[in-house]
Amino acid sequence: MKKKRSHPDIKGSLLLSGNEALALGAFEAGVKVASAYPGTPSTEILETLCSYEGVYAEWAPNEKVALEVALGASFGGVRALATMKHVGLNVAADPLFTAAYTGVRGGLVIVTADDPEMHSSQNEQDNRNYAYAAKVPMLEPADASEAKEFLKIGYRISEEFDTPLLLRTTTRVAHVKGMVTAGAKEVPATVPGIEKMPEKFVMLPSNARKRRVELEKRMMKLREFAEAFPENRIEWGDKKRGFITSGISYLYVKEAFPEASVLKLGMVHPLPERMIKGFASEIDELYVVEELDPFIEMHIKAMGVDCRGKDVIPAIGELNAEIVRRSITGKKGGQVFEPVQIPMRPPNLCPGCPHRGIFYAISKLGAFVAGDIGCYTLAALKPLSAMDSCVCMGASIGTAFGMEKAIGKESLGKIVAVIGDSTFMHSGITGMVEVVYNRGFTTVVILDNRTTGMTGHQPNPATGSTLSGEISATVDIEALCRAIGVKHVRTVNPHNIEETEKVLKEEIERPEPSVIITKAPCVLLPEMKKRKDKRLYTIIASKCTGCKSCLKLGCPAIEWVPLAAEEAKKLGYKEKQKGYSRINPVLCDGCGQCAPLCRFKAIVISGGDNE
Repeated sequence: MKKKRSHPDIKGSLLLSGNEALALGAFEAGVKVASAYPGTPSTEILETLCSYEGVYAEWAPNEKVALEVALGASFGGVRALATMKHVGLNVAADPLFTAAYTGVRGGLVIVTADDPEMHSSQNEQDNRNYAYAAKVPMLEPADASEAKEFLKIGYRISEEFDTPLLLRTTTRVAHVKGMVTAGAKEVPATVPGIEKMPEKFVMLPSNARKRRVELEKRMMKLREFAEAFPENRIEWGDKKRGFITSGISYLYVKEAFPEASVLKLGMVHPLPERMIKGFASEIDELYVVEELDPFIEMHIKAMGVDCRGKDVIPAIGELNAEIVRRSITGKKGGQVFEPVQIPMRPPNLCPGCPHRGIFYAISKLGAFVAGDIGCYTLAALKPLSAMDSCVCMGASIGTAFGMEKAIGKESLGKIVAVIGDSTFMHSGITGMVEVVYNRGFTTVVILDNRTTGMTGHQPNPATGSTLSGEISATVDIEALCRAIGVKHVRTVNPHNIEETEKVLKEEIERPEPSVIITKAPCVLLPEMKKRKDKRLYTIIASKCTGCKSCLKLGCPAIEWVPLAAEEAKKLGYKEKQKGYSRINPVLCDGCGQCAPLCRFKAIVISGGDNE
């Protein structure tokens, strides 16, 4: 169990990241229930919030469930929070759009963490569009201090206007630290308890039609609210050039053009139309600065206001002060930080990663590999090159099955789906049901490393523990697959490459659904780091012929040492040998995957009799 913190422990000014500040804001707002699925850049919100007293915080199987749990808590009269990365809101969109109709009892805030520049994401979507489409208000903080305060404000707006509220952050706001002042803990006005309100909460068409009218009335009230909302503010300066901006882009504008007039929007939907028109009427040349889509620009132009935006400001990737300055003036700033160019270091699976063994085996088959979201997606890179598609969480199984149906029996033995244990819990189970129910023969490989590795080793329903560290029921993946209707379920140790390859060949040729579970813990788990039975491997240089078979694993611990012809002859190698392999003892994790690959028996246990 993790140690809990009470409010008296949190005093004065604190140096917090945006995510940590959001957690503190939720605590001060009196949030009772918080649910999420881990996803960079939002993960640390729940990891921090679970340490506060009086808050129930959990990892849900996916973002849809997380929002449904938070909405149910709101129906129960308490303030609730759901957090997710931007693509997670795609998964949670179904309950979001209907929650806009039902409204709330206790305040409900949904944090969506967008990822401009795609630091850790498969796309670069702008979730301000969800606020507009779902007809819910959205706040956008510019830094950690605002993140905390905006979250608290969000609950007041949510309850005053009977609406869920979206709060948008970006990677930069989520992870960069700033000074945050701890405040008083609020006591929400709503009282926990069950109150039956079927006309409000049961979205039968007859009720939904009435709530649709109420939704439009609410948006009209919110538009008026936006005009006087204190976080929408004008900072007057030089009126020759003015800016309308929000979020982190506000800080870039202030740094690039400190003398200019700025309309800073804290609420990006709905927009304060009268304020915008009034500001624009005072400005000679108006610019809209925003990351990703021209969301604000588009709506301002629809108001009939002339402005410039994405015709000069990039719509791809993150902005910064220099990009903003250069885009508008065409000139560099006086003091420009030019990043030092360093050699590219491509990402790689960790030394000893259990996923490497299965992907090495798969790569030898030449099959089409429908992949999924996780650290194992790195297997798409050379030298493994063992993944051919990756769309979104849980899509691997459906994608493989779709290819099977498109190609027919000719695809037998040529397609395999690969998915991690956490991703299988998230949204892979229904894909597995699809294959069985519709009489497919897709082989699914479930990579069970006992954690959610990509986002920092969070527990999931298959690990047997909760976010707070409590021991819980462990979903038996093998039994679950059998219950779905998969008759052929086999478990292998992926470090044993020879056995893994044998099982893979047998199952991929099977003319009915099959599942292979590769079971081995992530090497970065605390218990793996502390293990005392780890055996390091080494390469006997005199036996190495330079065939490079071991390099096909792509293990960072295996290094290639080039040799000039004269040097090779001097050291006793054949003149044609251009180099030899060696294992870095600092990086070696002792998995042993490399040893069977060397037909010259050059890879041995370090310190063993055969060294």
